[in-house]
Amino acid sequence: MADGMIQAAGCVLWRRSPVDGELEICLVHRPKYDDWSHPKGKLKRGEDALTGALREVEEETGYAAVLGAVLPTLRYLAGGRPKEVRYWAAEAADGHFTPSREVDRVLWLSPTAARLRLTQPRDRDLVDALLSALHLA
Repeated sequence: MADGMIQAAGCVLWRRSPVDGELEICLVHRPKYDDWSHPKGKLKRGEDALTGALREVEEETGYAAVLGAVLPTLRYLAGGRPKEVRYWAAEAADGHFTPSREVDRVLWLSPTAARLRLTQPRDRDLVDALLSALHLA
């Protein structure tokens, strides 16, 4: 970790609605922060970002993910320390959500509803990047 930079990774997890086939994006609720975000987390020592992103998605949502396009990397301060989060688009595969201490709820929302629900404005840009990567924007 260069200069104390916190390294993290995650995915903008999506699926086609089982009801109407429309695109849905998965958001996770973290009770510790009382926020809604894309599934993500800190990398373990020696873990590459891609492996970490897939691990975090499965840990937080219960879903395996099929990786897609690289999405923008977000950089910001977290607790006064610089943090870098690398993101990928990922389609949800098999799985089932089970609440935990870290994530107590997930929501599958339309892109418009996801943008409105996301707590951090910077996370909204990732919704647009996903739509662009899927050629829907």
